[in-house]
Amino acid sequence: MKLSINYWGQSKYWWIVLAVGILMVICGFAYWFWPMAGYAIASQIFGWLLVLAGVVQLLVASGENRPRGWGWWIAGGVIDMFVGFMLVRSIILSEVVFPYFLAIVFIFWGISAIIDSCQVSGKQRYWWLYLINGILLLIIGFFFLEAGWVQDMMLVSFLTSIAFIYWGITVAMMSYNLKPIDKE
Repeated sequence: MKLSINYWGQSKYWWIVLAVGILMVICGFAYWFWPMAGYAIASQIFGWLLVLAGVVQLLVASGENRPRGWGWWIAGGVIDMFVGFMLVRSIILSEVVFPYFLAIVFIFWGISAIIDSCQVSGKQRYWWLYLINGILLLIIGFFFLEAGWVQDMMLVSFLTSIAFIYWGITVAMMSYNLKPIDKE
């Protein structure tokens, strides 16, 4: 008998979460190598990826095998979809508020990861990875706040590519925790 304690639960849609993570990594490297592609393009790509991530989160939370912490999935999905649609709706608006929207998203996920680490601290062996992930996401979020404040487009471009890559790897790794374990 195999014992598995998983805070997020399991879902047959784990592969969609993996695909979102891989797409985010690819977009991060694309933005890293072609930063002149423009601020508007980055906000549009990120907006559509946030909409997709929000849909995936709502699908996972509404499945028949709803994971523990499904309320966080719903809250995160609604926030991601709202921010994503706002970024896609208006290019001018997205250029002005892009760093602040990113800051909100990363700070939310950082706080969520820190709370997750506290909830699984006695139950999972590598609970501290959730804590480190939460702290790193908070730091990225605060850097986006600073970049928006000083209106430094190059810093926002650099942070955006790093954020895409880091967040994509995090999402892809988390997808394997969602994969159902075959019952023997």
